[in-house]
Amino acid sequence: MSESEPTRHAARIVVIDDEQDMRQSISQWLSLSGFQPDTFASAEEALRMLGPDFPGAVITDIRMPGMDGMVLLKRLMGMDSTLPVILITGHGDVPMAVEAMRLGAYDFLEKPFDPERMTELARNAVKARALALENRALRHELADGKTLMRRLVGNSPEMVRLREDILDYGQADGHVLVDGETGTGKTLVAHALHAVGPRAGKRFISVSCIGEEDERLAARLFGPVEGGGLPLVEEVRGGTLCIEDIEALSPVLQGRLLAFINEQGSPAATRIVAICNQHALGRTLEDALRPDLFFRLAAMQITLPPLRMRGEDILALFNSYATDFAEEYGCPAPDLSAQDAAHLLQAPWPGNVRQLISIAEQAVLQNRRSAGSVVSLVMADNESAGGALTTEGKPLKDYVEAFERTLIDNTMRRHKGSIAAVMEELCLPRRTLNEKMAKYGLSRGEYI
Repeated sequence: MSESEPTRHAARIVVIDDEQDMRQSISQWLSLSGFQPDTFASAEEALRMLGPDFPGAVITDIRMPGMDGMVLLKRLMGMDSTLPVILITGHGDVPMAVEAMRLGAYDFLEKPFDPERMTELARNAVKARALALENRALRHELADGKTLMRRLVGNSPEMVRLREDILDYGQADGHVLVDGETGTGKTLVAHALHAVGPRAGKRFISVSCIGEEDERLAARLFGPVEGGGLPLVEEVRGGTLCIEDIEALSPVLQGRLLAFINEQGSPAATRIVAICNQHALGRTLEDALRPDLFFRLAAMQITLPPLRMRGEDILALFNSYATDFAEEYGCPAPDLSAQDAAHLLQAPWPGNVRQLISIAEQAVLQNRRSAGSVVSLVMADNESAGGALTTEGKPLKDYVEAFERTLIDNTMRRHKGSIAAVMEELCLPRRTLNEKMAKYGLSRGEYI
C-alpha cells in the first residue's frame, strides 16, 4: 500500500526506498514541490501498481533487500521503455548507475543529493512521460482505422495508403520527404511520423526556410548560435528535425544539409523530415532541390492527396468540422442537402482541407444567424472565399451516391443513431441499411 495520500491533478511520482526516513523525506519534498508521491518500501510492492500506462515517473534506490534497483529497472524497461526511472545511488554505485543509464534509466542522483536537483529531474521526467503517452495515443489512433485523428479521417484508398505509409516510415530510421499541395496536412504528417516511431518522446523541432536570411538560418541550423547554445541539428539529436519549405533553402545551405546528413551515417542521430510546400509551375519536385540532396531525402517520400481526389472523405470531413464548430458556437450543425453534398464533391478545392475548414465554419455561422432556416452551402462558400469553390462536372453516379449518403447521415443524426427509427423513416430493411452505412463509412457510434 502507498504511504501517502494522493493529491488531485498533481504529477505522479513513485518513490521506492527501504529506509523509512529517506522515503518520508523525499515524499515530503516532492509534495511541497507540487507532485503526488506514492511511496513504497520495496520494489515488489511498487510493481503491483506500476503498469505500461502509468502517467508519471519512478525514483528508486539502487541497493535494497529483495529486488534491487537494477533488477527493478530491467523489469520496468521490459514493461515500458519510455517510463522515466531515476536512480538514487551511493558514492560507490556510480559505475552501476552509468550501466543503468545504458539500460534505459532516465538519470541518477548521487547521495547526498540536492533536493532542488531532484525536483528538476522529476519535472523533466514527468514532462517526458506525458509526451511519450501522448505520442503513444497518437500512434494507437493511427493504427486503429476506426479511431483516426480527425484530420487524417477518411476511407478513400489515398488515405488508407497514407496511414500505412506513416506507420511504415515512422518505424524506419531514414529521412523522409513530404510533398503535397497547400492545405493538405503535411505538417501534421511530419508530427505523426515522429510520434509513431522509436523517436517518440524525443525532441521534435520544426523550422521554416521562408522569411529568414541565409546567414541567420545557417546559424540556427548548423551554428554557431549567437550567445551560445546548440544549433538545431544538435539540439534535436535523437529526435526529429522538420524542415518546412525546403524548396526555399538556398543551394549553399542545401549543400550544408547534405553534408550533415552524410556525416551522420546510418542510423542517423537526427532524423530529417523535409516538407516541400510548392515548386514552380512546370517543375518537378526533383527540380526544386539539388539532385544529390533530393535522392538522400526521397528514399522515403510521402505525397499527400489533394482533397478533390478523396471522394466521399470530403463529406465526412465537412460533417466532422461542422460538428466541432457547432459545439464551439453553441448551435446546431447544419444538415447537408443533396445539392450541398454535390457542391462539395465536385469542387476543385484549391485550398484543400484548410479551405474546407473555413467553409464548414462559415456554414455553421450562417446556420446560427438563420435561426433554423435552410442555409445554402454555396452562400457560405461565397462569403468565406469569394466563390472559390467553382464547380466541375461529375458523373451522375457521384450525385446519386452523395444524395444517398447525405440522406442516411442526416437521418442518423436526427434519430441519434437509432437504427430502428432510421429503418422506419427510410423504409429500408436492416441488412440494406447496414450495407449502405458500410459503403459510405458511416458508423452508428458516431451518432449516439
